[in-house]
Amino acid sequence: MEYSGIVVGLGNPGPRYQGTRHNCGFALVSALVQEAEREGQVTECNGGKFSCELWRLRLPRLKGAWLAARPLTFMNLSGQCVQPLLAWHKLTPNQLLVVHDELDIPAGELRFKLGGGNAGHNGLKSITELLGTPDFYRLRIGIGRPQHKGNVLNWVLGRPDAEDAEHLREAMPKALETLFVFADKGLEAAMRQARGAAPRKKAEQPGKSK
Repeated sequence: MEYSGIVVGLGNPGPRYQGTRHNCGFALVSALVQEAEREGQVTECNGGKFSCELWRLRLPRLKGAWLAARPLTFMNLSGQCVQPLLAWHKLTPNQLLVVHDELDIPAGELRFKLGGGNAGHNGLKSITELLGTPDFYRLRIGIGRPQHKGNVLNWVLGRPDAEDAEHLREAMPKALETLFVFADKGLEAAMRQARGAAPRKKAEQPGKSK
């Protein structure tokens, strides 16, 4: 079967990491599969040979059939899933969309781009090294940075506070919309869509000083 593209959401497997900031990509793939169950068609595939959870899906707002995957290799080894997965299905890097958390973007904000550096993200680094190119699409979900620079590992592997968790929940349908816009209208439209998806700011309480 020919596929229009593949969405790979990055994260770490297992209950220990469920709901952590580093697992934003996993959350987006879950939302995509649920959308396909409601509005389209989805088939769970055997991803064992690629060390991943794998689905084939169709949606009215996606062109053709797509694959969606969640690597089970742990974040730092994501490329060991993605490279053979693309090779087996005869997909090229420009058909790959990787969804991942991003420290340099405020919690719940989105960005979309093609290629670029890895900004210290080990999942992107692994994929780039094994594909031999950085030229794949990225949907970046902001998680913000910790106050103390030396606390990054605990930050990405930790669970967000109530406010950030709300921002991230609100970001999921907006991230899906960005994916649909990309499939329909391409890179530039997806970049604009992502940038316009900032979280709602809470109204300031009366009498509260700035």
